[in-house]
Amino acid sequence: MEKREELYAGKAKSVFTTDDANLLVLVFRNDTSAFDGKIIEKLERKGAVNNQFNAFIMQKLSDAGIPTHYEKLLSPTESLVKRMEMIPLECVVRNFAAGSLVRRLGVEEGQELTPPTFELFLKNDALGDPMVNEFHARSFGWATDAQLDKMKELTFKVNDVLKKLFADGNMLLVDYKLEFGVFQGEIILGDEFSPDGCRLWDKETREKMDKDRFRQGLGGVIEAYEEVGKRLGMTFNYDK
Repeated sequence: MEKREELYAGKAKSVFTTDDANLLVLVFRNDTSAFDGKIIEKLERKGAVNNQFNAFIMQKLSDAGIPTHYEKLLSPTESLVKRMEMIPLECVVRNFAAGSLVRRLGVEEGQELTPPTFELFLKNDALGDPMVNEFHARSFGWATDAQLDKMKELTFKVNDVLKKLFADGNMLLVDYKLEFGVFQGEIILGDEFSPDGCRLWDKETREKMDKDRFRQGLGGVIEAYEEVGKRLGMTFNYDK
């Protein structure tokens, strides 16, 4: 498998083509952004931590029968993934109130949500990733009814798997976002699952162990990510 030209560079990851039209190389960089890219910094070890964390989670989800784009680790910072046609929506599940939900609805942070909420956001940095609904998705052709139903079904299956996984590590899965795409006619999970795209709190102290440490200037961002991995039984490789 030969890594070729850069296809796309996002805020924290780069995508490269390969000699196989169905496969891409996903490169996790040390760049860290917040507030739709308005703040960007480099954090040592971040690319390696998030790449390996994502590989671990994607494998757990695959083992649970959830189709993903992940194929295999290539290096501490690189993974081989399926080339998909991405759907421009983020699926967000909230098990506890935090972040924009608190600001929008004026509810108390940390309130448990029973049942969990499901929200859709349009992937558009220029517009601040606005919240949308299923009618918008249908009207503007972002996703079909069948695709929306499948994305919702898979998102809640992910919730069932990961809530237990993190609970076993004495953590609360507060909320998270997922992105999906189409590969050979099938809806599958894409992008990444890492502390960059979810909220994780210590179950006892409710200490934040995710990207909110960066957003809120709490420090110890990568150390918190590494602690999450350690609680899940992970070890990280930082060799080039």
